[in-house]
Amino acid sequence: MGSADIVPGVSGGTIALITGIYERLVHAISSINFTFLKPLIKGDFAEFKSRLFYEIDFALFIPLLLGIGVAFLTLAKLITYLLDIQTAYTFSFFLGLILASAYVLYEKLDGLNFKLIVVTVIGIVLAYLFVGLNPIAANHSLPVLFVSGLIAICAMILPGISGSFLLLLLGQYQYMLNALNNLNIVEILVFVVGAVIGILGFSKVLNYLLENHESVTMAFLIGIMLGSLRLPVIKVTTTLTGSWILCIVLAIIAFVLIVVMEKKFHYIED
Repeated sequence: MGSADIVPGVSGGTIALITGIYERLVHAISSINFTFLKPLIKGDFAEFKSRLFYEIDFALFIPLLLGIGVAFLTLAKLITYLLDIQTAYTFSFFLGLILASAYVLYEKLDGLNFKLIVVTVIGIVLAYLFVGLNPIAANHSLPVLFVSGLIAICAMILPGISGSFLLLLLGQYQYMLNALNNLNIVEILVFVVGAVIGILGFSKVLNYLLENHESVTMAFLIGIMLGSLRLPVIKVTTTLTGSWILCIVLAIIAFVLIVVMEKKFHYIED
C-alpha cells in the first residue's frame, strides 16, 4: 500500500482490496472512537487496556503501518527515478495494475443491472474530469500541509483514487516527496496529523456505504478506476520514446500479477 500511495495514479486502497484486507481495514479505522481514553483519564488502567485492545485492531495496524512506513522511506527515491527516467514504461505497468483492479472489483459484484451501470458511468466521468484538472499553485506552509494530508488520505483509502495524484493537484506532491527523502520531521508530522484526522472521519462514511450499499459502492469504485486510466494513457502516449511492445508487455504482466495475487489471497480467505 505504501509503494502504491507514493505513485500518482495508483491507489493504496486498490492494493488493500486486492490482498483481501480492504473491508477489514475500513471497518477497523471507523471503529476507533477513542472511548478508551475515558478510563485512562479516571486512572482505571485495567479498563483502559481492555477497551484499547477491543477498539483498535493492532494485529492489522502494526504490520500494515510498518510496511507503509518502510515503503515511504525506502522507495521514495526509486519511484522518483522511475517516474523521471522511465516514465512511459512505469505508467504502462500502472495501467495494467488499474485495469486488473477494476476487473477484480467487477468479479466481486453479484451481477450488473441498470442502476449499477449508471453508477459506474458516473464514476468514470467524474474520475476522467478529475484527472484532467490542472495542478494548483500553492504554498507549503504548515497549515496547507495539514489540510493537504487531511484531503489526500481520503483518496488514498479509496480504490482507484490516488492520494498522491490529489497531492499533485494541490501542488504538494514534489514537496512532500522531498520532505520524505530529507526526513523533514516537522513537515512530515503535520501532514500525518492531518491524514489521521481525515481518515478517522472519512472511514466512517465509507464503512457505512460498504455495509449498507456494497454493490453500488463497488460499481462506483469500478467507474473511478476506469476513469482514472486517463492519466497513465496520457503519460504513456506523450512520453514514450522506446518500444510500444514493451509497454504492452509490462501492462499485461501487471494485469496478470494482480489477478494471480487476488486469486491467491481469496483462496487463503476461504
